Amino acid sequence: MKMQNLHLLIIISTCCFLLFACSEKKSEREQAQGTGKVITPEQRFSLWNGKDFTGWKLFVPDENVAVDTVWMVKEGVIRCNGVPNGYMRTEMDYTNYRLSLEWRWPEEAGNSGVLLHMSEPDKVWPKSIEAQLMSGNAGDIWLIDGTEIAEHMDKSNRRVAKREESSELNLGEWNKYEIICAGNAIKLYVNGVLQNEGSEASVQSGKICLQSEGKPIEFRNIYLEPIKNGD
Repeated sequence: MKMQNLHLLIIISTCCFLLFACSEKKSEREQAQGTGKVITPEQRFSLWNGKDFTGWKLFVPDENVAVDTVWMVKEGVIRCNGVPNGYMRTEMDYTNYRLSLEWRWPEEAGNSGVLLHMSEPDKVWPKSIEAQLMSGNAGDIWLIDGTEIAEHMDKSNRRVAKREESSELNLGEWNKYEIICAGNAIKLYVNGVLQNEGSEASVQSGKICLQSEGKPIEFRNIYLEPIKNGD
């Protein structure tokens, strides 16, 4: 009996230890939640879980509009109806990262964007730097609410145009954006083509937003990872 009790005690102790260890092991985002910490990714992770909007806030300026009629998840894809203007944004702030995502226009050409280094308050449109997604212009940079980069020479226009001809695929096909934010520098790759660079950015950290701006758009495969050598 004593030996059986000893074995039982060992099993119980082991289970308690494993439960404690699992409870202590938290993701970067969980550890930072509520602390105001700006996260620098230490490993690649999915910024969107593929099933719901955990970790994101859905924003539309009209309180009478239900956000779940604008943003929804269908078969592992985020679908945005595009009306009214607004966005989904991360709850946490990020800096020094490589962001990758895929998007497509399921019905017709439209307008949207990825807002980088966004800061509250929530509004249309918040202080941020936009990586443009307007059909035919993906790769443009737009400066919102007073943000700046050194390449912004024409102060009468908030747009810094992409460098190359459009590298977007045909309507209905999935495109890939790769966005590198390293310190005060930003690089935008559209389907592998370097379309734009910004330096001396006036903001270097903040939330990441996906815009609702007029037409249906879909997103999937949203990842953050550490900056690599050569970025």
